[in-house]
Amino acid sequence: MAHRPVDAHAFWRDPALPFLEARQVADGRAVCYGLHSHRTFSIGAVTNGRSSYRNGRHRHDVAAGMVVLMNPEDAHACNPLRDVPWSYRMLYVDMAWLAEMQQAADFTPYAAVASTDPHLYRSLDRLFDVLFDAEVEVLAKECAAVGFFGDLDKRLERIEVPLAMATPHLDRAADFITAHCTRRLRLTEIADVSGLSPSYLIRAFRARHGMTPHAYQLNRRIQYGQGELRRGRPIVDVALSAGFADQAHFQRVFKQHVAATPRQYARPASGYAAAAEPQP
Repeated sequence: MAHRPVDAHAFWRDPALPFLEARQVADGRAVCYGLHSHRTFSIGAVTNGRSSYRNGRHRHDVAAGMVVLMNPEDAHACNPLRDVPWSYRMLYVDMAWLAEMQQAADFTPYAAVASTDPHLYRSLDRLFDVLFDAEVEVLAKECAAVGFFGDLDKRLERIEVPLAMATPHLDRAADFITAHCTRRLRLTEIADVSGLSPSYLIRAFRARHGMTPHAYQLNRRIQYGQGELRRGRPIVDVALSAGFADQAHFQRVFKQHVAATPRQYARPASGYAAAAEPQP
């Protein structure tokens, strides 16, 4: 299906639908991600070409017509193959809202990390068309989202997180990093909070989250920065409040995680203003 993206990098947000955020990239050959994660559930459609996709231990070459899925906190990256064009659309969904769609108290992760289901792809692509259409009313967008995710829960298997993955020590470490992500942290203080030795903490944390405590902190800083950019704060102020030495450092790390500059991210799709409040 041919698309006419409003920009090489287009972000969509609407204050009336704070549980959804979308982006589309028309030419992803120069779009490279470092390993990162999201607090949201993420689902995307590859609309053209091919790319490499890593999600935890899974490695795939994904092509046009495929859907990729990332559960919250899954460490992942999706990058272009050499000289191969590709484009994609991504949707980021708040866990609490999605739990309602699952008719559950808490969000339950999905088992699949990629899908070749043509119905799923077409349905997701139609949802993006609706969200990015400035002439479609908010109620229609919300109905389309509810319809898609209601169907998604019927088409995909859910998995229960093993109890071993909910180690309280690692939870304390992750919560501490999240709460203090904007300041300089020492490994010893994270280890003290978790009750684990520094060496064991690094090994166990990487096994749990797919990244080191420092990479996890950078990821949280970028998420904090995204929220502040959605509030409309100047980039330089966001950079410093997020704990970066300067705007250049913030922009470099931001692009590694978001595959767009802070300015591109702060400018939503035509017809919408940035949300006054950040998404959860």
